[in-house]
Amino acid sequence: MAACLGSVVQLLVSFWKPNIRIIRQFLPFFFFGVSLTGSILKELDVVPQTYFSSSRNLLNLYFVKISWGWNLVLLLPFLFLSNSYNRTHIYVLKRLTALVVATAIWYICTETFFYIEDITGTCYGESESVQVVREEFSTKAECRRAGLMWDGFDISGHSFILAYSTFLIVEEMVPMLHLVQHNQKRTAVLDALYVALNAIVVIWVWMFACTSVYFHETIHKILGTGCAVLGWYLTYKVWYLNPFSPGLPPHHSDHKQHE
Repeated sequence: MAACLGSVVQLLVSFWKPNIRIIRQFLPFFFFGVSLTGSILKELDVVPQTYFSSSRNLLNLYFVKISWGWNLVLLLPFLFLSNSYNRTHIYVLKRLTALVVATAIWYICTETFFYIEDITGTCYGESESVQVVREEFSTKAECRRAGLMWDGFDISGHSFILAYSTFLIVEEMVPMLHLVQHNQKRTAVLDALYVALNAIVVIWVWMFACTSVYFHETIHKILGTGCAVLGWYLTYKVWYLNPFSPGLPPHHSDHKQHE
């Protein structure tokens, strides 16, 4: 089993190692491109309805709906193990705070999206096939509980969380490339987590594409994607370059210094 995992890890690293720089550079453009292309296809109504056009599909119910939980369950032990090689406990704890920061960004953004939808929305019900405003319901939650329809400015939480999760995982998987390159002895647990993180990235990207093609208005998806890009950029490209921050994941030069 361990040998099989090791082989899969080697295969994944052989993909990421030569491509990681260009992937990280162009990932924001990729997500904006998918979001815009998917939105155009949705407006043209040229994509047929499929299993993934229903929000009841299993990937949405058991992965996307609890996506941040999946991120934490996989990234927390992975960060601990992958950042521990030749490092102090203080360094590892500092790096783990990157997940605290990411969780704060996720929470603030999603709650802001909910708030915007509440303050811009109106509850509607049908009376003799005519849409009637139901002013007694002032929030989306109350309106939906009554079985009615809420119409507000709904920034795509799916576009945000799926793109942001991908950015986060791609950044935090980098140490594995150097551990494999320098033949560091790894545990089967670390290898399994790395394989699982790669699998979850595939799911997030696929479901992002499905969201782009089947759900939300164009502006809602672009704004959700933009928030994801902004959250990633301000942390990994700006703040984490400074000493008073969780810092960036260890890179090639870091490992060479500790050999």
